Amino acid sequence: MKWRLMMAAAAAATAMAAGPVQAQDDMADVEIGVTDLGDGLYLLTGRGGNMGLSVGEDATFLIDDQFAPLTPKIRAAIAELTDQPVKFVFNTHWHFDHVGGNENFGETGSVIVAHDNVRERMSKDQFLEAFNREVPASPPEALPVVTFNDRVTFHLNGETIRAFHTPHAHTDGDSVIHFDGANVFHMGDTFFHKMYPFIDASSGGSVNGVIEAANAVLAMADEESVIIPGHGPIAGRDDLRAYRDMLATVRDSINAMIADGMSLEQVQAANPTADFDAMHNEMGMFEPAQWVGLMYGLLAPAEDAGGE
Repeated sequence: MKWRLMMAAAAAATAMAAGPVQAQDDMADVEIGVTDLGDGLYLLTGRGGNMGLSVGEDATFLIDDQFAPLTPKIRAAIAELTDQPVKFVFNTHWHFDHVGGNENFGETGSVIVAHDNVRERMSKDQFLEAFNREVPASPPEALPVVTFNDRVTFHLNGETIRAFHTPHAHTDGDSVIHFDGANVFHMGDTFFHKMYPFIDASSGGSVNGVIEAANAVLAMADEESVIIPGHGPIAGRDDLRAYRDMLATVRDSINAMIADGMSLEQVQAANPTADFDAMHNEMGMFEPAQWVGLMYGLLAPAEDAGGE
C-alpha cells in the first residue's frame, strides 16, 4: 500500500507544479496584481500564496511575501500605494511560497510575525513528503522575531487586526487574520478557492483541522465578508461554506469506504468527488483521482497507509 500512496502523492505534486509550492524558476514574467478591497486593504497576487496588505498612517502591514525573486516587484507595487516601508510581515504558515521573501524584508527592518510553530519549522530542515522535497532551514534574517501560541492583535491604520491560530489544519502553524472593521479575512492555505487543497500531513496538517478552520471563520463571517484564500480568487461566506461542506462530505465518503476495506484504487474508481469536480477543480491544480489519493493517505489508518 505504501508505494501506491507515494505514487499518488508524486502525481499530485506534478499537478501542483503551478500551485502553492512552485519551483523558484524564472520569474521575470511575473506581474504583481493589486486589488483594492477598500479601507486601505489590498489583495496582492503574483506567484505563490495570495498576499494581503494594509496601508495607512501607522504602518504598512503585509501578509505573506511569496518568493524571494519577487521582492523588488512586491515592493514596487506597494510603493504605488504608500511611501511607507513594510513595517510588519505576517506569515500565515511556513511554506516557502508564503515566506520566500522574508529574508529580504527582514534585512531591511520589517518585523516578521507568525505562530510559534512557523519559527520552529523554519529554524530546522524540513521534508515535504508529498513532494519528496527537502527544505533547508531558513537564515536568521528570515525567521519570525515575534511569535504567539494562540492569538495576537494589532491596532494599526484605524483597524483592529486579530490573528488566531487554527491547530493542525493545512499545517500545525496556520493563522487566520481578521480585519475587524473592514470585515475582511485572510485564511492562508486553510482555504483553497475553486481548487482541491493541499493538506500537509508531514507538517502536522489534517483534514479535520481544515474543516474546523473553515467553521471558525464561518462563525465570524456574514454575507458582506470578504475572504482572501491562500490560493484562488477572492471569496465570500457562501464560497467558504461550500468548500467546508465539500471537505466534510468527501472525508465522510472516503472514511466509509476505508471502513469497508476498499483499497486506494477502489476508492479512486468510486469517484467520491464527482459532485464537486465542476466547482472545486476549476483551477486545475489536482486531477480528482490524484486528490482522492492524497485524501486516502490522510485518512487511512497508519497500518494501512504505511504498510506494504
